[in-house]
Amino acid sequence: MKIGAPKEILPGEARVAMTPASAGMLQKLGYQCVIEAGAGLASGFTDAAYAEAGVEVVADAEALWAAAEIVAKVRPPTEEEAARLREGQLLISFFYPASNEALMETARAQGASVIAMDMVPRISRAQKMDALSSMANIAGYRAVIEAGNEFGRFFTGQVTAAGKVPPAKVLVVGAGVAGLAAIGTSTSLGAITYAFDVRPEVAEQIESMGAEFVFLEFEESELPDGSATGGYAPPSSPEFQAKQLEKFREIAPDMDIVITTALIPNRPAPVLWTKDMVEAMKPGSVIVDLAAERGGNCELTVKDEKVVTDNGVTILGYTDLNSRMATQSSTLYATNIRHMMTDLTPEKDGTVVHNMEDDVIRGATIVHAGEITYPPPPPKVAAIAAQPKKDKPKELTAEEKRAQEVAAFRAQTRSQVALLSVLAVLLLAVGLVAPASFMAQFIIFILAVFVGFQVIWGVAHSLHTPLMAVTNAISSIIILGALIQVGAESVLITILAAAGILMAAVNIFGGFLVTRRMLAMFQKS
Repeated sequence: MKIGAPKEILPGEARVAMTPASAGMLQKLGYQCVIEAGAGLASGFTDAAYAEAGVEVVADAEALWAAAEIVAKVRPPTEEEAARLREGQLLISFFYPASNEALMETARAQGASVIAMDMVPRISRAQKMDALSSMANIAGYRAVIEAGNEFGRFFTGQVTAAGKVPPAKVLVVGAGVAGLAAIGTSTSLGAITYAFDVRPEVAEQIESMGAEFVFLEFEESELPDGSATGGYAPPSSPEFQAKQLEKFREIAPDMDIVITTALIPNRPAPVLWTKDMVEAMKPGSVIVDLAAERGGNCELTVKDEKVVTDNGVTILGYTDLNSRMATQSSTLYATNIRHMMTDLTPEKDGTVVHNMEDDVIRGATIVHAGEITYPPPPPKVAAIAAQPKKDKPKELTAEEKRAQEVAAFRAQTRSQVALLSVLAVLLLAVGLVAPASFMAQFIIFILAVFVGFQVIWGVAHSLHTPLMAVTNAISSIIILGALIQVGAESVLITILAAAGILMAAVNIFGGFLVTRRMLAMFQKS
């Protein structure tokens, strides 16, 4: 069977669904590859590169659609492209079936099958085919780059000979794949980054990337539950939305850059950044709306345009952020397609096995065998397991933490008092029978043991090896003291001093050997 990729005809679309590298992998699955002439030029892949990879280059789209049994695209097909589908042909592309019912009906009437890459279920096994995440990752990164291009200052704070430059403050609304990519890029550029998401469970991810999570004071039972929406943020209640907007109004004057990424599958984008918030921002601030294609999260966003408001705020509603990094986007998307074809070709013999019992294939298939199969049933494996809220550990208040510390201190004090009492009784018993000269040395010995035990016991296990090396100085002091005592009149003291010299010497030489070995491990060969 032949798999082909036509040239994208949507204005501004520079991606391609097949690269020379992915074509090589598809050929290993037993397929012959076809590409329309010039399809990869905007992504940096020449016809010569495809030909060298063993791909057949055809003259135009009509020849491509006629030659290929499987057609891989990026954008949803136009009516003209859908009309080219034929009986038994398979189309793999982004499709957005909820808003393209007429296209689905055309494909069904033509007898073709359609796999929508935007419908790949978000389960662990399907991550390698998750084209939405691949594209969102690039869009989040590019959003920060576009914001930096419009922003008039450094992202990171600097102290220069000409004065101090404060760091930029960036707010990322939505911590999905695009949001996390934007957070990572922003923090790596040195900006003070804040992030908000309706799912409080992502706060740990946000903070681990160096950003600060914007919390809302809200009852946990009233928070949206994302466990039933395949990992996407669910719609919020009106009460939660009101609190959310109130928080955004509070922080809007302090933000230099706002990147909005909030989308709900098969719904218009929620308006999260209103006109009054834009008006409250400082001149020179930038808003990048990644939801512009679905209406926008910002009330003033205009799709595919750059808007500068009366108060000097720039609003970017670009929908071609992936095409602005066409080589990277095409590489990732072509890899997603190749992984999908791997699942469709279990025998690696160049023959498609459309297994509708497979969760991933069934979830992504919207037209098959003369029927519209959208919407799919829920996958057998949940995307994100719901966490039992009752078992969630309660966060301690400052007073409770203080009470715990006081209790622990008292318990430690009681144990130390008990140990000192035992030592006192022991010293008293020994003092009744031992000479005064021995008691003076014995008391010093007991105190040294006690203090040493308390110090060493509090050291973490991971620090024991370097501690051994550092205590060489202490061992030297022990040897000096033992040498002084080795000539004492008491035979017992002489024996103890000799033992001290022996053990301290072992510690010194052993510490040097361990240190030498550690340094050798880190030396470059």
